[in-house]
Amino acid sequence: MRRNTLVLGATLLILAIFAWAGWANWEYRQQEAEKLLAGAAQGELVPAPGGGTLNYVSPLGGKPAPNFTLDDLSGKKVSLASYRGKAVMINFWATWCGPCKIETPWLVELRNKYAGQGFEVLGVDTEGDDLVASDKAGWAKAGANAGKFVAEMKVPYPVLLDGDSISRDYGGLDDLPASFFVDRSGKVIAATVGLTSESDIEDNIRKALAE
Repeated sequence: MRRNTLVLGATLLILAIFAWAGWANWEYRQQEAEKLLAGAAQGELVPAPGGGTLNYVSPLGGKPAPNFTLDDLSGKKVSLASYRGKAVMINFWATWCGPCKIETPWLVELRNKYAGQGFEVLGVDTEGDDLVASDKAGWAKAGANAGKFVAEMKVPYPVLLDGDSISRDYGGLDDLPASFFVDRSGKVIAATVGLTSESDIEDNIRKALAE
């Protein structure tokens, strides 16, 4: 009886140690993730001169746009670096985003208008939260939803998946759509969050082409 009690006690002690180690490891990962998030520069809304509206100020303004490589709808790897020499609008969006549906026809029109001058839009889909390489079903669903949207809207520009994986690099995305205008040298010259006007988008495209 005593031996059984000792064995049981040792077993419970081992299980308790494993449980504590698992909790400690989880807590450590959480703390590290919070440190990374806290250290990442965040965009913010600030009052416009004279008051009234709020302007989005990106931590990337005047700095090189963070490079990334994402899969397009066909599974091809597409990198921002491959567009060096062109003006690029990086447009973060999602199929469930109402303002994105309003904005997309404007982007199609403006992309076709300025493509001949060396302008391109990269549509970065953010609806596939936390996609991992092994989640084939998740990738298939995200690709199907984005593909349907692209077909309905007749989108002519590249659409890339797994935008959440790069959102922190772009200052955090608290609202959609979120767009970053990159000049020919790869520098961010303007950024917007939320629905803006077609004329504002066109003004930023012209700035990116002129820089």
